Amino acid sequence: MSDQNEQDAAKGRLSLRPSGLMDRGKTEAAGTVRQSFSHGRGKTVQVEVVKKRAGGPPAPGAKPAGGPQQASGPRPAGGPQRASGPVNRGGSGSATGRPLTQAEQANRLRVLEEMRRQEAQRQREERERQALMVRSAAEEAARKAEEDRRAAEEAALRAEQEAREKIEAEARRKVEEEARRNAPQPPAAARPAAAPGSARPMGPRPAAGPNAGPSGAPRRPGGPAAAPAAAPAGAAPRLTLRGREGEEEERRPAIRRPGMPAMPAKKPAAAPTKKPAAGGDRRRDGKIDVAAAIEGEDERSRSMASVRRARERERRQQELQRLRSDGVKVVRDVVVPEAITVQELANRMAARGGEVVKALFRMGVMATLTQTIDADTAELVVNEFGHRVRRVSESDVEQGLEGTVDADEDMLPRPPVVTIMGHVDHGKTSLLDALRKTDVAAREAGGITQHIGAYQVTVQGGQKVTFIDTPGHAAFTAMRARGASVTDMVVLVVAADDGVMPQTIEAIHHAKAAGVPLIVAVNKIDKPGVNLDRVRQELLQHEIVVESLGGDTMEIQVSATKAMNLDKLLEAILLQAEVLDLKANPNRGAEGTVIESKLDKGRGPVATVLVQKGTLRQGDMVVAGAEWGRVRAMLDDKGRQLKEADPSLPVEILGLSGVPAAGEPLSFVEDEGRAREISEFRQRKLREKQAAAAGAARGTLADMMARVAAGEQKEVAVVVKADVQGSAEALGVTLNKLSRDEVKVRVLHSAVGQITESDIQLAKASNAIVVAFNVRATAQARELAQREGVDIRYYSIIYEVADDVEQLVRGKLAPIQREKFLGYAQILEVFEVKRLGNIAGCRVTEGVVRRGCGVRLLRDGIVIHQGELATLRRFKDDVKEVTNGYECGMSFANYDAIKVGDQIECYETETVAAV
Repeated sequence: MSDQNEQDAAKGRLSLRPSGLMDRGKTEAAGTVRQSFSHGRGKTVQVEVVKKRAGGPPAPGAKPAGGPQQASGPRPAGGPQRASGPVNRGGSGSATGRPLTQAEQANRLRVLEEMRRQEAQRQREERERQALMVRSAAEEAARKAEEDRRAAEEAALRAEQEAREKIEAEARRKVEEEARRNAPQPPAAARPAAAPGSARPMGPRPAAGPNAGPSGAPRRPGGPAAAPAAAPAGAAPRLTLRGREGEEEERRPAIRRPGMPAMPAKKPAAAPTKKPAAGGDRRRDGKIDVAAAIEGEDERSRSMASVRRARERERRQQELQRLRSDGVKVVRDVVVPEAITVQELANRMAARGGEVVKALFRMGVMATLTQTIDADTAELVVNEFGHRVRRVSESDVEQGLEGTVDADEDMLPRPPVVTIMGHVDHGKTSLLDALRKTDVAAREAGGITQHIGAYQVTVQGGQKVTFIDTPGHAAFTAMRARGASVTDMVVLVVAADDGVMPQTIEAIHHAKAAGVPLIVAVNKIDKPGVNLDRVRQELLQHEIVVESLGGDTMEIQVSATKAMNLDKLLEAILLQAEVLDLKANPNRGAEGTVIESKLDKGRGPVATVLVQKGTLRQGDMVVAGAEWGRVRAMLDDKGRQLKEADPSLPVEILGLSGVPAAGEPLSFVEDEGRAREISEFRQRKLREKQAAAAGAARGTLADMMARVAAGEQKEVAVVVKADVQGSAEALGVTLNKLSRDEVKVRVLHSAVGQITESDIQLAKASNAIVVAFNVRATAQARELAQREGVDIRYYSIIYEVADDVEQLVRGKLAPIQREKFLGYAQILEVFEVKRLGNIAGCRVTEGVVRRGCGVRLLRDGIVIHQGELATLRRFKDDVKEVTNGYECGMSFANYDAIKVGDQIECYETETVAAV
């Protein structure tokens, strides 16, 4: 049992040298080598440098070292026998290692103790370094998972090792017992001395028996080397802290302890091949073993990226501490918008919020961290803190939207844009139809133009001219102004039989405001009895001097119905365009103006756009007013599909997010993100403008109190739905002009498209009427309107809208109390009657006097009393009225101070409807 304990103790002892190697030389130096593996793992390996002794035959008379050598275990039958002593590298003879001297043992122990001390110091420094490094949560989680996996692997290895050790111990015990029974007892004189430092002769050894050691000596039962010698050849090697460093390490001799027999040397392996030695397991080379895991030598180190991040954080902290300690002021560029909270301003200056609040208090501004301050106040605070201010505005998102100025060499000729303007029913659309050979006027309701149109005409020479047709009704002022702002020249159409009218004068003013040349087209010259001189004189009154009167304004006499002189009109237009030298750069992002827009049932939002600069292509991202979108399709005035639109070409585009307002600019943008940003900014500004207008309409508190005192103002609420944006705009202007002091016309909602259920619900909530101009209601909206009693009125002519709404306004007006004169009576005598008071005896001098009428008592032409007539009698009978020339008796209600000679004025009050 003691032998087994000694073997277990020898097996459990940790050694700094691999097991089974013989001592081949003296230790010169020792150290450690850090092995690095993948995923940040590492391992520390002890390294010893020994002297190498040249092989050769032993000296004569040399004694074998130590005690008897033990056999390495039973070998398989027929296998080659391994030499028990170390192999002679010289090629002949063999030699055994000598035992260590006392000095060598002391040196070896001193080196080992120094290495242990250095290893402990290194491990302590490593632990301190890792304690200072900041580890992220992800690394900690990964490390914990790795440790759990390692613990599970170590537990499995430990259980396997324990089972293997038990089997090996049992096998060794049986072999040793059998060896003790079969081994002969050698004589005492033949036993070699086991004293340290003794040597044995290295003579030829006898053949090893089953119980003999490698040197031929009988096995010593219970010896120190019995446990490793009794292990079978196929058993696994002991787990140590040392890894296999290569073939050079395998050839290194094992250290022989004092009092222990020499261990059998391993056969050296060839240098190119790295096959494991006999009885060893080379598959675990460089891997973690149980003892290494227990000692903690295979700790996983952090990755280089993690170390660099930690060092960068430490460097920044040190730099910040240095700046704070030295008092160095860091000057920053602080971006200040139009409005900013105090906390956000403090964050941008890298200052404490309390310090910013204190600075504001010193300025007289009482604000908390969550309150908003204006840009001027924020700029003062930033300057006080010593930073640089960079002011920005929300409108900065529109910077660069219009593009750069085009160079002269990039400009190419473009077609002229001509706007047809004039009074209503002067033949503007008919003239344009004659030029285009179409019949647009026949499709307009009432025979008048109520939409703005854009067309391009190709003349005989192949040149192109773009025409913009504007309505002539007074309500379409905005359309005419829009047409004048995008045109190159204006053709003023004046009817020869009608002359200059109000909208003609307005068109002249629009042309002058736009600064564009004017061409006068006198239409309807085919009618008999026209006077052209009268037209010229009327134009002269508005500073329009035609060429026939010595001016510079061209005058063309045309007839749209008879197609007279149309070629002269086109020739004049081309001549004026040549003088203007119209050019544009087609090789840039498109810019234009929205002429008209509508909501089509099948196509969605549709905008008529006049391209002014660049080329608009299908698929371009554009911003039109407060709407944005990608151009999905383009159509010309004839409905043909286009892939691109050059300058001066009017097109209809599809793909916008909504219906843009007429007259808004259209611009090309690079990407969708910027288009969204610009659109959101413009929509926010539009909402703020509408909210401000609604607040202004409500008025101040004094206005509200005045309305309460005088009675609430009446109003006519209207919801307007039109076919195009321009018509909705004109209807809004027309309806607002119908407002009175007593009754106000309020347009609740104005939009394009069909009447929907939301429009009916809005009208129901506000008790409004729905005005549908050239549109119809959906089936659901009609049913809802009938159920809720909402009035929907359909119109196609703007005159009818104005007339009907004006009737509604008149119906809301309060009736007028009007006074009607009846007659005069002269007081001839005054009678005093008990119970009745004074009675005036009168004669009617003018008109008639009726009972119950109103009276005024005049004395010397001055009204001294106004009241009602209480009684009217002729003789003793009450009568209803007394006519002129007859006498009667009168008494006033609650008034007796009458005298002879006073005059009585009689009248009555009637109620009439307001006009």
